[in-house]
Amino acid sequence: MKNLNIKALAGLLYVFIAVSALIFLPAWTLHYWQAWLYLAVFMISISAVFVYLIKNDPELLARRVNNKEETKSQKVIHFFINLAFAVVIVIPSLDHRYGWSAVPWYVVIVGDVFVALGILVIFYVFKENSFTAATIEVAADQKVISSGPYARVRHPMYLGGLIFIVGIPLALGSWWGLLTIVLFAPVMAWRILDEEKFLVKNLPGYAEYEKKVKYRLMPFIW
Repeated sequence: MKNLNIKALAGLLYVFIAVSALIFLPAWTLHYWQAWLYLAVFMISISAVFVYLIKNDPELLARRVNNKEETKSQKVIHFFINLAFAVVIVIPSLDHRYGWSAVPWYVVIVGDVFVALGILVIFYVFKENSFTAATIEVAADQKVISSGPYARVRHPMYLGGLIFIVGIPLALGSWWGLLTIVLFAPVMAWRILDEEKFLVKNLPGYAEYEKKVKYRLMPFIW
């Protein structure tokens, strides 16, 4: 357990360093209040989730810490997700550096609210489903979850992730950064479709669940 906590804490530190680098190196300044506010909201939110998992669901924490994909297709998708996430951060930072757009302070706050809301949705998914691993896999005792947010959409964690991603460009003060969602959304859809193929094949009852819950990500849309 101690080793798991240390590994998870090291992961948090890595995320902070990596995200900070993606923001401040392209911006080439530390005088970027929007970035500091975003980092505070982001790190406080994910740290709170981390503390909850340590105390209440260490098995899920272990699944989240293990992020090594097994199949070639999953590895490729994981690479593009990380790349798209980096672009979502870098473009707003470049926007700040070169002054491509001006976002009012209250829109920046709205962006930070979206960031926190997206992480909150993911947190509720964690509470409902202890099998939400960082990789596409099926545990020996895993069962289909159809309650809570899973009664509305089949992939509520990705919905939370999308809300989070939409909030980043606004939180970093960039209108142009919103265009990066066009890159991120198809990669997320690819991930969802690949995951569903795997779950239908390997998780008993998932095919029936697909028939029961029609929408994958957003009610009445997809």
